[in-house]
Amino acid sequence: MKKKIWIAVAVLVLILIAALVFAGNYFYDQGIKRGTEVKLHSEPIVVNDLASDEDRALLTEAKDWYMEQDKNLVTMKSFDGLKLKAQFIKNPDNPDRRAVILAHGFRNTGDNMGKYAKFYYDRGFDILLPDARGHGQSEGEYIGYGWHERLDYKDWITYLIQQHDANEIILQGNSMGAATVLMTSGETLPEQVKGIIADSSYTTVKAELAHQLKSIYGLPAFPLLDVTSVVAKVRAGYTLQEASAVDQVRKNTRPLLLIHGDKDDLVPTAMADVLYKAAGGDKELWIVPDAGHTKAFDNRTAEYERRLSEFLDKVLD
Repeated sequence: MKKKIWIAVAVLVLILIAALVFAGNYFYDQGIKRGTEVKLHSEPIVVNDLASDEDRALLTEAKDWYMEQDKNLVTMKSFDGLKLKAQFIKNPDNPDRRAVILAHGFRNTGDNMGKYAKFYYDRGFDILLPDARGHGQSEGEYIGYGWHERLDYKDWITYLIQQHDANEIILQGNSMGAATVLMTSGETLPEQVKGIIADSSYTTVKAELAHQLKSIYGLPAFPLLDVTSVVAKVRAGYTLQEASAVDQVRKNTRPLLLIHGDKDDLVPTAMADVLYKAAGGDKELWIVPDAGHTKAFDNRTAEYERRLSEFLDKVLD
């Protein structure tokens, strides 16, 4: 009798382990593997449709300007041998040799950051818009959520310095791109990096995926994300725990501007407060009223550009 009980228990344990391994691989494929279509928890349309006529006109002008520009496609090899691509816009009127790197969000491409390009071009910047690993024209079979991308961005910084003689560099990112530039901030960076702007960043990959897991599936983080983290380590070379913007930003020494909408339900607004409190260096936090995820620029274009200008005036030589 006891032997049968132990056999039954062993079978149940094996079934549980198999189920967890299946679930871990499923959620890896949904959230980390390249190319999987996944529907994220979304916000009501009204939250992201509050712009004034002036702001709508500015945003339309910025998007149209970007679409009309000649862009050079440049290639870089990553630390692990991937061919990474970026769009580059050269500004002929750039006496201070300024450049900005614009980092896009989850399952987007560099073109999604094109609406910011005109602002920087009008202020004499060269503009680099990378496709992150696992996105767009760049190689890679997984999404690093900023963790491996932080090393890619160090290399893009080097590219700007070596190939374009950049003397003053700004990093700006949205959502996953915001987490990317914050994770980059914790690395040893060259003196040419003058400031970092992060719009709607999450604190850690595990915390953000836990939020999505609960919002989309109504499931708890434990044990699913712990198993998914093991799968990510095997298949992508990093764990969800180590991919932390909070830990990295504690080591930051560059001026930092954090932006977050107070109606952000995709990346909870409370994460901005955690990042701000943890951050080293000079720092500012702008919580944007009535703005959803990464919608501060769309809804308050004029004010957004004014705040960027004030930040740049403070950090650039």
